[in-house]
Amino acid sequence: MQPGRILLSCAVLVGLGLPAAAAPDEDLLGKAAGYPIGSRANWFYDERVRIGSFSHLDSILPHYTLKKAASPLALRKTSTEPKIEYRFEQQTRTLDDFLNHQRVTGFLLIKDGELLTERYQYDRHADHRLVSHSMAKSIVSIAVGMALAEKKIASLDDTIAKYVPALAGNPYGETTIRNMLRMASGVPFQEVYDGKDDMAKFNRIRLTQDSVAALRAFTTREVEQGSRFHYASNQTVALTLLLRAVTGTSVSEYLTTRLWQPMGAEADATWVRIKDGTETGSGSFNAVLRDYGRLGLLLANDGALGDRQIVPKDYLLDATDWHRQPEAFAPRKATPYFGYGYQFWLFPGEKRRFALLGVYGQSIFVDPELKLVMVITAAARNASVGKEPFARERDALWRGVVAKYGSW
Repeated sequence: MQPGRILLSCAVLVGLGLPAAAAPDEDLLGKAAGYPIGSRANWFYDERVRIGSFSHLDSILPHYTLKKAASPLALRKTSTEPKIEYRFEQQTRTLDDFLNHQRVTGFLLIKDGELLTERYQYDRHADHRLVSHSMAKSIVSIAVGMALAEKKIASLDDTIAKYVPALAGNPYGETTIRNMLRMASGVPFQEVYDGKDDMAKFNRIRLTQDSVAALRAFTTREVEQGSRFHYASNQTVALTLLLRAVTGTSVSEYLTTRLWQPMGAEADATWVRIKDGTETGSGSFNAVLRDYGRLGLLLANDGALGDRQIVPKDYLLDATDWHRQPEAFAPRKATPYFGYGYQFWLFPGEKRRFALLGVYGQSIFVDPELKLVMVITAAARNASVGKEPFARERDALWRGVVAKYGSW
């Protein structure tokens, strides 16, 4: 190839937002096989099908569909991608370095409603619906806030069993909605994603019987509810049952006309459902990268789009401001780093910053003051990204982005 054509090819790759270099571990992740899609049995654990499965989950499992907006919210695109730098492991690095180090499928940066950066790796593109994993928990929380504002829920201090009588007498049923939102039921639950933990037990019962039976399989409370943060995905399932009971419909249908269409989604989203008719709830929501960005932008604007308040503002502030949480849920108290609100992760620091997080690296970071949103979808090596440098480098990148436009 002639030198001029080489330069042209590289320019085309940059213009399309595609990396010219090989993505990390692409051979291990199935590049030679065209990034195959897995099955119900292996899609979550087998990294050889992780890329294909995380972008086609709704072709593997039954699901509900949240229809796109008739008039999608336009995202203005900057003419020049900003230079992003951050410090990590005593080195100054760039966004390209992050993409070269980490198994990122999609990266998006929005500031003041302007799309600054959009990147994809592993042959993924803007039309792929990418899995949320536990970012879906925050979407469930948004639905709870809407149901509360509509008085379908009388009070967050009501117990779950008031609305889901089948859970009466069970610790989850006798937990208040507020404490369930904070992952503070006090019920012991092991969630380590090894296929042998309580999460695996819960899912087996849920899939062979139903969600109520799976929750009722856990019968003890080891600490007083509301006293301690303890992450457990089945608590979000209890909230999903609550929403089904108070709305009389699926969470997906409820949110289609209240969230997904009003925020201006450009593409349909999907949410995996199980045989009892409930959504997975704790995960398995699927959307295109730009719509995750639109969701983040809505949250950065305190739930409003123009003059329309879509997500109740007071509820959203209660959900995402660590100053409004009891001490046990504050940053560096709930966990060594993050605090926890109503199914949202809360950053340390005086300013309000929060995140929607999912296993294997899914993330939406939001800075309301700067109107700044960073979206990452990924297929990291471990479900718990804290077991590898992914989480630390992602945080360093976010701090670099914040520093470019403001201060921590």
